[in-house]
Amino acid sequence: MNEYGFNTGLLHGTNEKYPQGATQVPIYQSSAFRHDSAEDLEKIFDNKKMGFSYTRINNPTVESFEKRVTMLEDGIGSVACASGMAALTNAFLNILQAGDEIVAACGLYGGTVELFDDLKPFGIFVKYVKENKPEAFEAEITEKTRLVFAETIGNPKLDVTDIQAVAEVAHKHDVPLIVDNTVATPYLIQPLKLGADIVVHSSSKYINGSSDAISGILVCGKGLKWDPDRYPGLAPYRKFGPFAYIAKLRNGLFRNTGACLAPQNAFLNNLGLETLGLRMQRQCDNALELARFLQSLGGDIKVNYPGLEESPYHEIAKKQFRNGYGAIVTVRTGSKEKAFSIINSLKIPLIISNIGDTKTLVIHPESTIAAHISDEEKQQSGVFEDLIRISVGIEDIEDLKKDFKEAIENNR
Repeated sequence: MNEYGFNTGLLHGTNEKYPQGATQVPIYQSSAFRHDSAEDLEKIFDNKKMGFSYTRINNPTVESFEKRVTMLEDGIGSVACASGMAALTNAFLNILQAGDEIVAACGLYGGTVELFDDLKPFGIFVKYVKENKPEAFEAEITEKTRLVFAETIGNPKLDVTDIQAVAEVAHKHDVPLIVDNTVATPYLIQPLKLGADIVVHSSSKYINGSSDAISGILVCGKGLKWDPDRYPGLAPYRKFGPFAYIAKLRNGLFRNTGACLAPQNAFLNNLGLETLGLRMQRQCDNALELARFLQSLGGDIKVNYPGLEESPYHEIAKKQFRNGYGAIVTVRTGSKEKAFSIINSLKIPLIISNIGDTKTLVIHPESTIAAHISDEEKQQSGVFEDLIRISVGIEDIEDLKKDFKEAIENNR
Protein backbone atom coordinates (compact mmCIF):
# COMPACT_ATOMS: atom_id res chain seq x y z
CA MET A 1 0.00 0.00 0.00
CA ASN A 2 1.38 3.40 -0.98
CA GLU A 3 1.60 5.76 2.03
CA TYR A 4 2.45 8.83 -0.06
CA GLY A 5 0.61 11.24 -2.31
CA PHE A 6 0.37 10.42 -5.99
CA ASN A 7 3.51 12.12 -7.28
CA THR A 8 5.68 11.19 -4.29
CA GLY A 9 4.47 7.61 -4.62
CA LEU A 10 5.51 7.57 -8.27
CA LEU A 11 9.08 8.34 -7.23
CA HIS A 12 9.42 6.55 -3.90
CA GLY A 13 6.37 4.31 -3.31
CA THR A 14 7.88 0.92 -4.13
CA ASN A 15 11.08 1.48 -2.08
CA GLU A 16 13.18 -0.38 -4.63
CA LYS A 17 16.97 -0.40 -4.32
CA TYR A 18 19.01 -0.68 -7.50
CA PRO A 19 22.57 -2.06 -7.98
CA GLN A 20 25.54 0.27 -7.48
CA GLY A 21 23.29 3.05 -6.16
CA ALA A 22 21.58 3.59 -9.52
CA THR A 23 18.56 5.91 -9.42
CA GLN A 24 16.76 3.93 -12.12
CA VAL A 25 16.25 0.20 -12.46
CA PRO A 26 18.86 -1.15 -14.92
CA ILE A 27 17.80 -2.54 -18.27
CA TYR A 28 18.33 -6.26 -17.82
CA GLN A 29 18.80 -6.89 -21.52
CA SER A 30 19.09 -10.63 -21.15
CA SER A 31 16.86 -13.33 -22.58
CA ALA A 32 17.78 -15.80 -19.82
CA PHE A 33 19.37 -15.87 -16.36
CA ARG A 34 22.02 -18.23 -14.98
CA HIS A 35 21.77 -20.04 -11.63
CA ASP A 36 24.26 -21.55 -9.23
CA SER A 37 22.70 -25.02 -9.22
CA ALA A 38 20.21 -27.19 -11.05
CA GLU A 39 18.26 -27.39 -7.79
CA ASP A 40 17.78 -23.60 -7.73
CA LEU A 41 16.36 -23.51 -11.23
CA GLU A 42 14.11 -26.47 -10.48
CA LYS A 43 12.62 -24.62 -7.51
CA ILE A 44 11.99 -21.50 -9.63
CA PHE A 45 10.17 -23.51 -12.29
CA ASP A 46 8.18 -25.28 -9.59
CA ASN A 47 7.14 -21.94 -8.03
CA LYS A 48 8.93 -22.82 -4.79
CA LYS A 49 11.52 -20.05 -5.03
CA MET A 50 11.51 -16.46 -6.30
CA GLY A 51 13.82 -15.77 -9.19
CA PHE A 52 14.24 -15.18 -12.89
CA SER A 53 14.73 -17.81 -15.54
CA TYR A 54 13.67 -16.50 -18.95
CA THR A 55 12.50 -13.03 -20.00
CA ARG A 56 9.41 -14.42 -21.72
CA ILE A 57 8.29 -15.41 -18.22
CA ASN A 58 9.71 -12.58 -16.10
CA ASN A 59 12.51 -10.02 -16.04
CA PRO A 60 13.77 -7.64 -13.30
CA THR A 61 13.21 -4.48 -15.36
CA VAL A 62 9.71 -5.56 -16.30
CA GLU A 63 8.97 -6.58 -12.71
CA SER A 64 9.92 -3.10 -11.52
CA PHE A 65 7.39 -1.60 -13.93
CA GLU A 66 4.73 -4.05 -12.78
CA LYS A 67 5.32 -3.17 -9.12
CA ARG A 68 4.92 0.54 -9.80
CA VAL A 69 1.64 0.17 -11.68
CA THR A 70 0.33 -2.28 -9.08
CA MET A 71 0.98 0.36 -6.43
CA LEU A 72 -0.67 3.14 -8.48
CA GLU A 73 -3.83 1.10 -9.07
CA ASP A 74 -3.90 -0.24 -5.49
CA GLY A 75 -3.80 -3.82 -6.79
CA ILE A 76 -2.17 -7.01 -5.54
CA GLY A 77 -0.24 -7.93 -8.69
CA SER A 78 0.31 -7.07 -12.33
CA VAL A 79 1.33 -8.71 -15.59
CA ALA A 80 2.99 -6.51 -18.21
CA CYS A 81 2.51 -7.42 -21.87
CA ALA A 82 3.87 -6.46 -25.28
CA SER A 83 0.93 -4.15 -26.03
CA GLY A 84 -2.40 -2.97 -24.71
CA MET A 85 -4.16 -5.41 -27.01
CA ALA A 86 -2.02 -8.26 -25.64
CA ALA A 87 -3.01 -7.23 -22.11
CA LEU A 88 -6.71 -7.25 -23.03
CA THR A 89 -6.39 -10.64 -24.74
CA ASN A 90 -4.67 -12.14 -21.71
CA ALA A 91 -7.18 -10.56 -19.33
CA PHE A 92 -10.14 -12.09 -21.17
CA LEU A 93 -8.85 -15.50 -22.23
CA ASN A 94 -7.42 -16.25 -18.79
CA ILE A 95 -10.97 -17.03 -17.61
CA LEU A 96 -13.04 -17.58 -20.78
CA GLN A 97 -13.76 -20.71 -22.79
CA ALA A 98 -16.08 -21.72 -25.62
CA GLY A 99 -19.71 -21.02 -24.81
CA ASP A 100 -18.99 -18.03 -22.55
CA GLU A 101 -20.32 -14.53 -23.09
CA ILE A 102 -19.03 -11.04 -22.33
CA VAL A 103 -21.30 -8.11 -21.56
CA ALA A 104 -19.51 -4.99 -22.75
CA ALA A 105 -20.04 -1.25 -22.83
CA CYS A 106 -21.09 0.26 -26.14
CA GLY A 107 -18.51 3.05 -26.53
CA LEU A 108 -15.37 0.99 -26.89
CA TYR A 109 -12.11 1.60 -28.73
CA GLY A 110 -12.26 0.13 -32.24
CA GLY A 111 -9.34 -2.24 -31.66
CA THR A 112 -11.15 -3.81 -28.71
CA VAL A 113 -14.28 -4.28 -30.81
CA GLU A 114 -12.16 -6.01 -33.46
CA LEU A 115 -10.66 -8.27 -30.79
CA PHE A 116 -14.15 -9.26 -29.66
CA ASP A 117 -15.01 -10.11 -33.27
CA ASP A 118 -11.89 -12.32 -33.39
CA LEU A 119 -13.15 -14.29 -30.39
CA LYS A 120 -16.31 -15.44 -32.18
CA PRO A 121 -14.65 -18.38 -34.03
CA PHE A 122 -13.54 -19.67 -30.61
CA GLY A 123 -17.13 -19.73 -29.35
CA ILE A 124 -16.86 -16.60 -27.18
CA PHE A 125 -19.47 -13.94 -27.89
CA VAL A 126 -20.07 -10.35 -26.80
CA LYS A 127 -23.32 -8.60 -25.98
CA TYR A 128 -23.09 -4.80 -26.07
CA VAL A 129 -25.25 -2.71 -23.79
CA LYS A 130 -27.58 -0.20 -25.39
CA GLU A 131 -26.29 2.68 -23.24
CA ASN A 132 -23.64 3.11 -20.59
CA LYS A 133 -25.85 2.75 -17.53
CA PRO A 134 -25.78 0.10 -14.78
CA GLU A 135 -29.29 -1.13 -15.54
CA ALA A 136 -28.35 -1.63 -19.19
CA PHE A 137 -25.50 -3.94 -18.16
CA GLU A 138 -27.84 -5.92 -15.90
CA ALA A 139 -30.35 -6.35 -18.73
CA GLU A 140 -27.77 -8.16 -20.87
CA ILE A 141 -26.38 -10.57 -18.24
CA THR A 142 -27.40 -14.22 -18.63
CA GLU A 143 -26.30 -17.59 -17.27
CA LYS A 144 -23.61 -17.63 -19.97
CA THR A 145 -22.07 -14.32 -18.89
CA ARG A 146 -18.57 -14.76 -17.48
CA LEU A 147 -17.31 -11.17 -17.35
CA VAL A 148 -18.43 -7.56 -17.70
CA PHE A 149 -16.16 -5.13 -19.51
CA ALA A 150 -16.09 -1.34 -19.76
CA GLU A 151 -13.75 1.60 -20.22
CA THR A 152 -13.57 4.35 -17.60
CA ILE A 153 -13.77 6.89 -20.43
CA GLY A 154 -14.83 5.56 -23.82
CA ASN A 155 -12.49 6.21 -26.73
CA PRO A 156 -13.61 8.17 -28.71
CA LYS A 157 -17.22 8.27 -27.46
CA LEU A 158 -16.10 9.85 -24.16
CA ASP A 159 -18.89 8.19 -22.21
CA VAL A 160 -18.09 7.63 -18.54
CA THR A 161 -18.83 4.36 -16.77
CA ASP A 162 -20.25 4.37 -13.25
CA ILE A 163 -17.64 1.90 -12.01
CA GLN A 164 -19.06 1.30 -8.56
CA ALA A 165 -22.60 0.72 -9.79
CA VAL A 166 -21.56 -1.55 -12.68
CA ALA A 167 -19.28 -3.52 -10.32
CA GLU A 168 -22.24 -4.08 -8.00
CA VAL A 169 -24.28 -5.36 -10.94
CA ALA A 170 -21.50 -7.74 -12.01
CA HIS A 171 -20.91 -9.05 -8.51
CA LYS A 172 -24.62 -9.57 -7.97
CA HIS A 173 -24.33 -12.18 -10.72
CA ASP A 174 -20.96 -13.52 -9.47
CA VAL A 175 -18.95 -12.33 -12.48
CA PRO A 176 -15.92 -10.01 -12.50
CA LEU A 177 -15.75 -6.49 -13.87
CA ILE A 178 -12.73 -5.77 -16.07
CA VAL A 179 -12.05 -2.08 -16.70
CA ASP A 180 -9.82 -0.46 -19.30
CA ASN A 181 -8.40 2.58 -17.48
CA THR A 182 -6.10 3.75 -20.29
CA VAL A 183 -7.77 7.11 -20.93
CA ALA A 184 -8.35 8.11 -17.30
CA THR A 185 -5.17 6.63 -15.71
CA PRO A 186 -4.86 6.08 -11.94
CA TYR A 187 -4.21 9.81 -11.59
CA LEU A 188 -7.94 10.40 -12.14
CA ILE A 189 -9.46 7.18 -10.83
CA GLN A 190 -8.51 3.82 -9.30
CA PRO A 191 -11.26 1.42 -10.47
CA LEU A 192 -10.18 -1.38 -8.11
CA LYS A 193 -11.09 0.82 -5.16
CA LEU A 194 -14.58 1.20 -6.63
CA GLY A 195 -15.16 -2.52 -7.03
CA ALA A 196 -13.56 -3.46 -10.35
CA ASP A 197 -11.66 -6.76 -10.31
CA ILE A 198 -9.10 -6.32 -13.11
CA VAL A 199 -7.75 -3.07 -14.57
CA VAL A 200 -6.09 -2.95 -17.98
CA HIS A 201 -3.93 -0.24 -19.55
CA SER A 202 -2.48 0.34 -22.94
CA SER A 203 0.62 1.74 -21.25
CA SER A 204 1.83 2.95 -24.66
CA LYS A 205 -0.40 5.95 -23.96
CA TYR A 206 -0.41 8.19 -20.87
CA ILE A 207 1.69 5.91 -18.67
CA ASN A 208 4.56 6.07 -21.16
CA GLY A 209 3.76 9.64 -22.20
CA SER A 210 6.18 10.10 -25.10
CA SER A 211 5.09 7.60 -27.77
CA ASP A 212 8.40 5.75 -27.55
CA ALA A 213 7.33 2.27 -26.37
CA ILE A 214 4.44 -0.09 -27.12
CA SER A 215 3.22 -1.95 -24.04
CA GLY A 216 0.25 -3.01 -21.97
CA ILE A 217 -0.41 -4.10 -18.43
CA LEU A 218 -3.20 -5.70 -16.42
CA VAL A 219 -3.58 -5.25 -12.67
CA CYS A 220 -5.46 -7.65 -10.42
CA GLY A 221 -7.46 -6.54 -7.40
CA LYS A 222 -8.28 -8.56 -4.31
CA GLY A 223 -10.74 -10.34 -6.55
CA LEU A 224 -13.83 -12.42 -6.35
CA LYS A 225 -14.07 -15.85 -4.80
CA TRP A 226 -13.94 -17.57 -8.17
CA ASP A 227 -16.62 -20.23 -8.60
CA PRO A 228 -14.79 -23.31 -9.96
CA ASP A 229 -17.93 -24.42 -11.81
CA ARG A 230 -18.12 -21.13 -13.70
CA TYR A 231 -14.36 -20.80 -14.11
CA PRO A 232 -13.00 -24.36 -14.21
CA GLY A 233 -9.58 -23.19 -15.40
CA LEU A 234 -9.05 -21.41 -12.10
CA ALA A 235 -9.92 -24.43 -9.96
CA PRO A 236 -6.32 -25.72 -9.68
CA TYR A 237 -5.22 -22.30 -8.44
CA ARG A 238 -7.74 -21.84 -5.61
CA LYS A 239 -4.93 -22.42 -3.11
CA PHE A 240 -3.47 -19.06 -4.15
CA GLY A 241 -6.53 -17.21 -2.81
CA PRO A 242 -6.80 -13.68 -4.21
CA PHE A 243 -3.73 -14.39 -6.36
CA ALA A 244 -5.46 -17.24 -8.23
CA TYR A 245 -6.11 -15.16 -11.34
CA ILE A 246 -2.50 -13.95 -11.58
CA ALA A 247 -1.10 -17.39 -10.76
CA LYS A 248 -3.08 -19.03 -13.55
CA LEU A 249 -2.11 -16.34 -16.03
CA ARG A 250 1.61 -16.50 -15.28
CA ASN A 251 1.68 -20.28 -15.31
CA GLY A 252 -0.29 -20.64 -18.51
CA LEU A 253 -1.62 -18.25 -21.12
CA PHE A 254 0.81 -15.38 -20.61
CA ARG A 255 3.86 -17.65 -20.56
CA ASN A 256 2.71 -19.80 -23.45
CA THR A 257 1.52 -17.13 -25.89
CA GLY A 258 4.74 -15.18 -25.43
CA ALA A 259 3.37 -11.62 -25.63
CA CYS A 260 5.88 -10.40 -23.04
CA LEU A 261 7.10 -6.85 -22.56
CA ALA A 262 10.66 -6.08 -23.69
CA PRO A 263 13.02 -4.84 -20.91
CA GLN A 264 13.91 -1.71 -22.91
CA ASN A 265 10.24 -0.75 -23.19
CA ALA A 266 9.70 -1.41 -19.49
CA PHE A 267 12.60 0.94 -18.73
CA LEU A 268 11.07 3.67 -20.92
CA ASN A 269 7.73 3.20 -19.20
CA ASN A 270 9.35 3.58 -15.78
CA LEU A 271 10.86 6.88 -16.92
CA GLY A 272 7.51 8.06 -18.22
CA LEU A 273 5.65 7.04 -15.08
CA GLU A 274 7.63 9.47 -12.95
CA THR A 275 5.93 12.44 -14.60
CA LEU A 276 2.46 10.92 -15.07
CA GLY A 277 0.82 13.12 -12.45
CA LEU A 278 2.41 16.32 -13.74
CA ARG A 279 1.57 15.52 -17.35
CA MET A 280 -2.00 14.44 -16.69
CA GLN A 281 -2.78 17.53 -14.65
CA ARG A 282 -1.49 19.82 -17.39
CA GLN A 283 -3.24 17.82 -20.11
CA CYS A 284 -6.55 17.74 -18.26
CA ASP A 285 -6.38 21.48 -17.58
CA ASN A 286 -5.56 22.16 -21.23
CA ALA A 287 -8.33 19.85 -22.44
CA LEU A 288 -10.99 21.57 -20.35
CA GLU A 289 -9.92 25.04 -21.46
CA LEU A 290 -9.66 23.99 -25.10
CA ALA A 291 -13.09 22.33 -25.00
CA ARG A 292 -14.69 25.46 -23.57
CA PHE A 293 -12.90 27.59 -26.15
CA LEU A 294 -13.97 25.43 -29.09
CA GLN A 295 -17.51 25.48 -27.78
CA SER A 296 -17.42 29.29 -27.73
CA LEU A 297 -16.61 29.40 -31.45
CA GLY A 298 -20.18 28.37 -32.23
CA GLY A 299 -21.24 27.55 -35.76
CA ASP A 300 -21.58 23.91 -36.74
CA ILE A 301 -18.77 22.74 -34.44
CA LYS A 302 -20.12 20.38 -31.77
CA VAL A 303 -17.77 19.70 -28.85
CA ASN A 304 -17.81 16.59 -26.66
CA TYR A 305 -15.88 16.45 -23.38
CA PRO A 306 -16.90 15.01 -19.98
CA GLY A 307 -15.73 18.19 -18.27
CA LEU A 308 -18.39 20.28 -20.02
CA GLU A 309 -21.63 20.64 -18.08
CA GLU A 310 -23.54 19.85 -21.27
CA SER A 311 -22.05 16.36 -21.40
CA PRO A 312 -24.56 13.69 -20.32
CA TYR A 313 -21.67 12.10 -18.39
CA HIS A 314 -20.54 15.23 -16.58
CA GLU A 315 -22.14 14.42 -13.24
CA ILE A 316 -20.78 10.89 -12.97
CA ALA A 317 -17.38 12.14 -14.13
CA LYS A 318 -17.46 14.88 -11.50
CA LYS A 319 -18.40 12.32 -8.85
CA GLN A 320 -15.79 9.69 -9.79
CA PHE A 321 -12.74 11.56 -11.02
CA ARG A 322 -10.25 13.62 -9.13
CA ASN A 323 -7.89 16.19 -10.69
CA GLY A 324 -9.70 16.48 -14.03
CA TYR A 325 -11.83 14.90 -16.73
CA GLY A 326 -9.28 13.35 -19.04
CA ALA A 327 -7.29 14.77 -21.92
CA ILE A 328 -9.35 13.78 -24.96
CA VAL A 329 -11.77 16.17 -26.69
CA THR A 330 -13.81 15.35 -29.77
CA VAL A 331 -15.49 17.70 -32.21
CA ARG A 332 -18.02 17.08 -34.94
CA THR A 333 -17.50 19.33 -37.91
CA GLY A 334 -20.44 18.71 -40.25
CA SER A 335 -18.74 16.54 -42.86
CA LYS A 336 -15.80 14.24 -43.45
CA GLU A 337 -14.34 16.68 -45.95
CA LYS A 338 -14.44 19.50 -43.41
CA ALA A 339 -12.91 17.29 -40.74
CA PHE A 340 -10.02 16.43 -43.06
CA SER A 341 -9.56 20.07 -44.04
CA ILE A 342 -9.41 21.24 -40.41
CA ILE A 343 -6.95 18.48 -39.51
CA ASN A 344 -4.74 19.40 -42.45
CA SER A 345 -4.87 23.10 -41.52
CA LEU A 346 -3.61 22.66 -37.96
CA LYS A 347 0.03 23.59 -37.40
CA ILE A 348 0.75 22.36 -33.86
CA PRO A 349 -1.03 19.00 -33.48
CA LEU A 350 0.50 15.91 -35.06
CA ILE A 351 -1.68 13.60 -37.16
CA ILE A 352 -0.99 10.39 -35.24
CA SER A 353 -3.11 7.35 -34.30
CA ASN A 354 -2.16 7.51 -30.63
CA ILE A 355 -3.20 9.29 -27.46
CA GLY A 356 -1.38 10.32 -24.31
CA ASP A 357 1.67 11.98 -25.83
CA THR A 358 3.09 15.19 -24.40
CA LYS A 359 2.28 16.68 -27.82
CA THR A 360 -1.26 17.33 -29.00
CA LEU A 361 -2.41 14.69 -31.49
CA VAL A 362 -5.37 14.68 -33.89
CA ILE A 363 -6.99 11.91 -35.89
CA HIS A 364 -10.09 11.13 -37.93
CA PRO A 365 -11.32 7.97 -36.14
CA GLU A 366 -13.83 6.84 -38.76
CA SER A 367 -11.18 6.34 -41.43
CA THR A 368 -8.42 5.06 -39.14
CA ILE A 369 -8.83 3.36 -35.75
CA ALA A 370 -12.47 2.43 -36.52
CA ALA A 371 -11.97 1.69 -40.22
CA HIS A 372 -12.40 -2.06 -39.86
CA ILE A 373 -15.50 -2.25 -37.70
CA SER A 374 -19.07 -2.30 -38.98
CA ASP A 375 -21.28 0.77 -39.35
CA GLU A 376 -23.38 -0.43 -36.43
CA GLU A 377 -20.26 -0.85 -34.29
CA LYS A 378 -19.13 2.64 -35.29
CA GLN A 379 -22.44 4.06 -34.11
CA GLN A 380 -22.10 2.20 -30.81
CA SER A 381 -18.56 3.54 -30.39
CA GLY A 382 -19.57 7.14 -31.06
CA VAL A 383 -17.66 7.28 -34.34
CA PHE A 384 -19.03 9.56 -37.06
CA GLU A 385 -17.56 10.52 -40.41
CA ASP A 386 -17.31 14.19 -39.37
CA LEU A 387 -15.59 13.48 -36.02
CA ILE A 388 -12.10 14.67 -35.02
CA ARG A 389 -10.45 13.24 -31.92
CA ILE A 390 -8.00 15.53 -30.12
CA SER A 391 -5.52 14.11 -27.62
CA VAL A 392 -4.52 17.28 -25.83
CA GLY A 393 -0.87 17.73 -24.91
CA ILE A 394 1.10 19.99 -22.60
CA GLU A 395 1.69 22.90 -25.00
CA ASP A 396 0.85 26.48 -24.00
CA ILE A 397 -2.92 26.63 -24.17
CA GLU A 398 -3.03 30.01 -25.90
CA ASP A 399 -1.01 28.58 -28.78
CA LEU A 400 -3.43 25.66 -29.11
CA LYS A 401 -6.47 27.93 -29.00
CA LYS A 402 -5.04 30.20 -31.68
CA ASP A 403 -4.15 27.27 -33.92
CA PHE A 404 -7.57 25.60 -33.65
CA LYS A 405 -9.41 28.89 -34.09
CA GLU A 406 -7.57 29.67 -37.32
CA ALA A 407 -8.05 26.14 -38.68
CA ILE A 408 -11.78 26.14 -37.95
CA GLU A 409 -12.52 29.68 -39.12
CA ASN A 410 -10.53 29.21 -42.33
CA ASN A 411 -12.75 26.23 -43.15
CA ARG A 412 -16.14 27.88 -42.70
